[in-house]
Amino acid sequence: MAEETAPSPARRHGRKVREGLVVSDKMAATVVVAVTERVRHARYGKIVQRTRKLYAHDEAHEARIGDRVRVMETRPLSKTKRWRVTEVLERAR
Repeated sequence: MAEETAPSPARRHGRKVREGLVVSDKMAATVVVAVTERVRHARYGKIVQRTRKLYAHDEAHEARIGDRVRVMETRPLSKTKRWRVTEVLERAR
C-alpha cells in the first residue's frame, strides 16, 4: 500500500495556473484579472502581446486593483467565472 499525500494546491489534477494584474474589483467576491502573454505571430513572426480578461473568485476580498495575483482554474462558478484567486503576489503601489 502506497501512502497517499494531499496534492499541492497549485498542481491539483493538472489545473491551469496563470498570473495577471487585477483590473477590477467592483463585483461581489469576484475580480477581473488581465493575463498578458507574448506569442509569435503565425505568419509574420513578430512577437505580439495578447491580453485576456479572466473572471476570478475572491471570497476573502483580498485582491485590489493593481495587485499582481495568481489564479487557478476551477469548476464553473457562474456563467463567466471559471478561475479563483490562490494568492496575491504583489500589492499595488
